[in-house]
Amino acid sequence: MISKPSRHCTVELQALPSRIGQVRRIVSAQLRYWHLDPLIDPAALGVTELLTNVHQHAQPDKTCTVEIELLFDRLTVSVRDHDPRLPTVCDAEPFDTGGRGLSLIEAVSESWGVHPLGDAGKTVWFALPTPSVTLKSAPLTGHERKKRTAQVRSAPVG
Repeated sequence: MISKPSRHCTVELQALPSRIGQVRRIVSAQLRYWHLDPLIDPAALGVTELLTNVHQHAQPDKTCTVEIELLFDRLTVSVRDHDPRLPTVCDAEPFDTGGRGLSLIEAVSESWGVHPLGDAGKTVWFALPTPSVTLKSAPLTGHERKKRTAQVRSAPVG
């Protein structure tokens, strides 16, 4: 199920490898729709890492909810699962093939954290700052674009 009010998107899923790729594409498409293209790569990386953690570690099941929310100048991506165990950042060795997910999220995000939900599980989230240029409410129409271009060309240089 996907709900998309203006600046909020929720996806419920089983964190299976095929579903992780689908959610990554949904997140990318939603950010493109919101004109937040510069955030697509870090958001897709982060949601992939969080869903991979659910796939590899969550018990008793792999059911989870992904939420992306744009509030003011911050995009928050969160994944809620039913496992009450909290994740920990690992110090992966150079040749380890795993254990870097939360470190990657820490590296690409402005902040991240965990909200324990008791026996109901937890929510792991990360936040990305939005580029101020992308906070337009809608793309310019052809007429508005021509008008803005004419204003820029006629602006005094000084």
